[in-house]
Amino acid sequence: MPAHRSLDCFKAYDVRGRVPDQLDVDLARDIGRAYATFVKPSTVVVGRDIRLTSEAMTAALTEGLVASGCKVHDIGLCGTEMVYFATAHLNADGGIMVTASHNPKDYNGMKFVREGARPISGDTGLETIRSIILERSFAPDRRGGSVERVEVLEAFIHHLLQVVRPEALTPLRLVVNPGNGCAGPVLEALAPRLPVHFLRSNFTPDGTFPNGVPNPLLPENREATAAAVRAGAADLGIAWDGDYDRCFFYDHTGAFVDGYYIVGFLAEAMLRKHGGGAVVLDPRLTWNTLEVLARNKGRAVISKSGHAFIKERMRAEDAVYGGEMSAHHYFREFFYCDSGMLPWLLLCELVGKAGRPLADLLAESMEAFPISGEQNRTVADPQRALALVKERYAATALASSEVDGISLEFAQYRFNLRMSNTEPVIRLNVETRGDRALCDRITAELLSTIEGA
Repeated sequence: MPAHRSLDCFKAYDVRGRVPDQLDVDLARDIGRAYATFVKPSTVVVGRDIRLTSEAMTAALTEGLVASGCKVHDIGLCGTEMVYFATAHLNADGGIMVTASHNPKDYNGMKFVREGARPISGDTGLETIRSIILERSFAPDRRGGSVERVEVLEAFIHHLLQVVRPEALTPLRLVVNPGNGCAGPVLEALAPRLPVHFLRSNFTPDGTFPNGVPNPLLPENREATAAAVRAGAADLGIAWDGDYDRCFFYDHTGAFVDGYYIVGFLAEAMLRKHGGGAVVLDPRLTWNTLEVLARNKGRAVISKSGHAFIKERMRAEDAVYGGEMSAHHYFREFFYCDSGMLPWLLLCELVGKAGRPLADLLAESMEAFPISGEQNRTVADPQRALALVKERYAATALASSEVDGISLEFAQYRFNLRMSNTEPVIRLNVETRGDRALCDRITAELLSTIEGA
């Protein structure tokens, strides 16, 4: 039995693995058949990223769907959010994006949605799809399947510019760095419609990733954008991962902006547009966002982190926005899905209206609520470490929550400690009320407790 038949490429939220030992065209074809067996769709949107194996994977996936009687709307090279958009815009019964996002170039994978761009993850169908493949329990092949090439770029651009009107933007110089991923064509289509000037970096889609894997979170990948910002005297720098469902920001000095503070800026932008509303956020870091909500008629809804949880709560609460510090940002106007295009448009609008550099706005938030940055530690027994911290700190806490790990709140500081879903790692985030020294001290104390567990 081929190694990939263990199907360890099926993860909590998507399929992702090394090609060909964990994922190959035969498995891609089976995934198409299993998806059709589970979802029972008539029409399915399929898109792909720029990876060298994506075209073959997409062809095999499409074969499986067509054999199952599905009408496939092939939207070609795109980002994940264009599959979300097209699934809703075309009233399709489902959508599949062939991508491994920011993983190394020898990886590939798939992300899945059903009607209305509703996510399919482990507990909402992905595990069932995996079981269908393992058990070879596909529905019988059906006639009537077909493939149609469908262009949705113009409709996608139009949708973005209904949320952020070009006339609301002021002229800005922007370094844009897609990392040779898929964002370039969308930016090229936006450029003539916006009053901004793009300084292009690593712009051309190229599946060999000649400038490194498109993962802006890697410290070694940040300097290229930072240097381009400084050299071009840009107002902002923006970098995307490979399938551009996440974007990352740099201020005019080239400094990388922590995603936590971006959540606050985007919450403010969307609340202003709607005159208030619900905002979904995860419990890792909250005080800055809660302060923004209090000023802008926002109602906080705390959710477990992870796109499936955030999207579910957003729909339930009809939230205007949802944000995670990991750079996933969700919008009611985007079918409650995450987008890597709307955040930078909204941030440009916010900076323009403020008439001040992002660095100035950011300094206020950072001074008011200093943070530790996420601290990850590998430990032998994560459960014991979590229990030990709870034992030492919970009794004197003013408030506690176990929505996602444990969150404990005190008068001048709070922290969240949670375990990784996939590895023996524990993740710590600390924030304080205007006290950098306290943040550093509490972080050191907690890490000492964790490492001693």
